[in-house]
Amino acid sequence: MADRYFSEQPITADRATLDGSEAHHLIHVLRAKPGGRVTLFDGSGAEFVAEIAKTLRSSVELDILERNEIDRELPFELTIGVALPKGDRQRWLVEKAVELGVSRIVPLRTARSVAQPVDKALSRLRRSVIEASKQCGRNRLMAIEPAQDWSAFVTAEAGAAVRLLAHPGHDEKLPLRQMFGGAMLAVGPEGGFIDDEVQLAIEAGWRTVSLGPRILRIETAAIILAAIVSRQV
Repeated sequence: MADRYFSEQPITADRATLDGSEAHHLIHVLRAKPGGRVTLFDGSGAEFVAEIAKTLRSSVELDILERNEIDRELPFELTIGVALPKGDRQRWLVEKAVELGVSRIVPLRTARSVAQPVDKALSRLRRSVIEASKQCGRNRLMAIEPAQDWSAFVTAEAGAAVRLLAHPGHDEKLPLRQMFGGAMLAVGPEGGFIDDEVQLAIEAGWRTVSLGPRILRIETAAIILAAIVSRQV
């Protein structure tokens, strides 16, 4: 796959401009010259073949040669609500979720949450979405939503075909069936969901599922659950 770069601005004409970190990489790392070709995407779902027209001090101008509609998304919306882990584990979780085709991540505020999903941290994670999308070939960006309280998340979007809550000790098998109505997954903090949170989810129509006899870290549980669900297509 050719080098891919993300355009913050929608590409609607025959010329595009990259700046910021994308331009810096082309100019100062790759030492790109006019005439070189790269692939651009803008989050719209399309992919663009572009030729470098001009490199400036901090921006690159490119001519758009082709627009191709290349769909690498799942055929249903896959949402993960997760009490974020600490530090770099957040970035790892986001990268793997992008690779698996997750549509959006909703950071959760639960009774035992440790890492607080502040705006600055979420902004960094959104940049990680772009980097992961460049690597894996996705042309639509996975959304990092504003944080939600647990009660708001579990009672929202009741129309999703599948709503699964990862909860150790519950041996119910994963429902391997058509998921074109969408799937919502929930993974709690290191200490797990408290009983009241689990009960609230069950009353709202969620199913509790176990991922095995061992206690998994947040990011491990989220990715395993997403991987299982994403393969049911």
